[in-house]
Order: sequence, then structure tokens, then C-alpha cells
Amino acid sequence: MRHLLMQEPGTFDRPRPRIPFLRAFNMSTLAPTILVVEDDDIVRMLIVDVLEELEFTVREADGSEQALDFLADSNQSINLMMTDVGLPGMDGRELAEKARKLRPALPILFASGYAESIDVPADMHVIGKPFSIDQLRDKVQVILGQQP
Repeated sequence: MRHLLMQEPGTFDRPRPRIPFLRAFNMSTLAPTILVVEDDDIVRMLIVDVLEELEFTVREADGSEQALDFLADSNQSINLMMTDVGLPGMDGRELAEKARKLRPALPILFASGYAESIDVPADMHVIGKPFSIDQLRDKVQVILGQQP
């Protein structure tokens, strides 16, 4: 049954769907899943919020051990791991090495305030902190092969 709303006297239109409904629908249609590994709660929350606004599915880990638990779970679909370089305990590079042992083809994106001075393997990527929403979107789309 179709419901119509009156906008002006004598004119009718369909009600507009609410945005959360559309976002939930779009995210359930195989949105890529990004694992965000960041020990700073506020920075992690901001990155997760931005990625979710860009309609990615996001898993979050506050450190390397939690990230490795996600990666070891074969039921977890993860299309990209975005990690801080400066994690306590096991740093981002060590995490990347262990992640690749669990998932050899996993794309990895390092986030660092010193992006220009860090060395990463040729098949891994870097984004400098701070970054804009557009920079993050573009970088992730290129890595996942979704470049517009």
C-alpha cells in the first residue's frame, strides 16, 4: 500500500525515505570492509565515522592483538586494513607482516604523521596524517580498485 503525503494543498507526493534506512540498505549490499587499527580512541572514532559516511563497512581494533584476532577469524570479511604506524607493543609494520601471513593478498594502508619519512613495502600504501575526507576516500578507492 502506498502512502501519500500532502505537501501543499491539492498536491501529493511520495514520502521521502529516511537516510539511515538508505545507508543501512546500501551497506548491506557488499560494501567493502575496512579494518581500522588505531590505539588513540578519538582518532579511531573519527576515521571510523568518516569511512562509514563513505558507506564502507568498518571493523575497529584498538591495537595489534585485537586486529590479529579479527584477521585470524576466517568468517570476517576484510578487504583492507588501515593501521597506524606507531602502535604500542607491536608497531604497524610488524602487524602488517603478521597480517600478510594470515591473509597474503590483504591490502594494507598505513596512516602516519610522518608519511614522507616511513619505508613501506612496494605493495603497501601510506596516507599522511592529518588527511582530509576526500584524500582518505580517494586513497581507499584506488587501493580497492574503485577509482571513479
